Amino acid sequence: MANQEISFENTEKAFIAKGNQELKHSLWLFTLMGKPALVKLFSKLIVFAIKIGLPVRSPIKATIFKQFCGGESIEESADVVKKLSKSHIGSILDYSVEGKESDEDFYNTKDEILKIIRVAKDNPAIPYTSLKLTGIALFDLLEKLNSNQQLNKEDEIEYQKMRGRLVEICYYASQSMVPIYLDAEESWIQDAIDQLAEEMMEINNKETAIVLTTLQMYRWDRISYLKELIQKARDKKFLIGIKLVRGAYIEKENLRAAQMGYKSPIQSTKENTDIDFDKAVDICLENIDIITLCAGTHNEASTMHLVDKMKELNIANDHPNIYFSQLYGMSDHITYNLADAGYNVTKYLPYGPVNSVMPYLIRRAEENTGIAGQMGRELKLIIEEKNRRHSSKLLTAGS
Repeated sequence: MANQEISFENTEKAFIAKGNQELKHSLWLFTLMGKPALVKLFSKLIVFAIKIGLPVRSPIKATIFKQFCGGESIEESADVVKKLSKSHIGSILDYSVEGKESDEDFYNTKDEILKIIRVAKDNPAIPYTSLKLTGIALFDLLEKLNSNQQLNKEDEIEYQKMRGRLVEICYYASQSMVPIYLDAEESWIQDAIDQLAEEMMEINNKETAIVLTTLQMYRWDRISYLKELIQKARDKKFLIGIKLVRGAYIEKENLRAAQMGYKSPIQSTKENTDIDFDKAVDICLENIDIITLCAGTHNEASTMHLVDKMKELNIANDHPNIYFSQLYGMSDHITYNLADAGYNVTKYLPYGPVNSVMPYLIRRAEENTGIAGQMGRELKLIIEEKNRRHSSKLLTAGS
C-alpha cells in the first residue's frame, strides 16, 4: 500500500468503534485515573478486598477490567477480537495471570499459551501472541541464572522443566506460524531472559521471525545490546524479532539500585529514553532484511518518527516486517488512525480471571497516572469526540 498521510487528531476515526455509552464510560474512568491519590487508594482497597474475600469481581469487571481487558477467557475475548478486526486492527492475546509459583500454575499457563496459538493459527485477526517468562518459570531461578550462580540439583530440575515448557511453546508457535513475543521484565532477571530468547530465536527464526524479544528503552544499555544481537544474528544466520517499548518498572528499578548501591540501569532522563527509542527504530529499519519490528508505544512523537522514517526509506505502510502496537483501552487515536492509513497495527489484549489479572490492572492504572500528559491527552480527545457527536446530533442528552 502506498504511503498515506496520517493525523492523530481525527477523533471520529479514533473512536469509531465506541458507542455513546462506551465513550462515556471511558470518559468517567480516565477522569478518575487522572487523580493519582485516588488511584493509589483504589489499588490498596481492591487488594485488601480480594485478600479478605469481599465480592468485588462484578464491579471491577464492569469498570477497569472492561476498559483494559478482553474478557476472562479466550472465548469471552472473541467479541473484542472481532470488533478490532473490523477496523483492520490485530489482537495480541495475552494471558495476564501473574504471581503464580507452582508447577501446576506454570503448566496451566503453558497450556493456555498453546491454546492461544491454536486459536490464532490461520486467523489474521490474531497475528501474534505473547509470553511473560515468569508465567512459566520461578522468579528466583531466573535471578540465579541472571547472576551466574551455581545451580543446585533442585534448581537444575526446575531449569530443565522451565526450558522444556519454553521450547514446547516456541516449537508449536513455529509449526503453527504464529509469532510470539517474549516480554521484558526486571533488569535482575533480564539477562537470563535475553539468553533464552536468543536461543529460541536461533532455533526457530530461520525463515521467518517466530520468536520476538522485547527491549525496554528506558535502559541505557539497550542500544549496544541491540547492535550486538544484530551482529550475532548475521554471524549465525537467524532472523530477529524485536518489540521496542519504553519500560514498566522504573520506580522498582531505581529503588533497588539505590538500596543495593549499584548504578541504576535506567536512563537519567525521559529525553534520553525517547532518543534511544527512536535510535533503536532507525537501527531496526536499517536492518529490516533480518528484523521484524514492533513499535510498542503510546508516544505520538515516536510513532510519527517511525512513520516518517518509513516514508524516507520508501517502505510501504503495510510492510510485513513492521508493526505498531498499543495497549487495549488506551491511545485509540493512535491505533485507529494508523490502521485507517494502512499500517499494520495491533492491540495488546490481556485476558484472564478478574482476580488473577488485578496486578496487571493496578499497574495499568498507576502507570497511567504517572505518564505526564497521558490522561490529559486521552480526556481531551474523548471530550472532543463527545462534543463532535453532540454537534452532529449523534449523541443525545439521555444516551
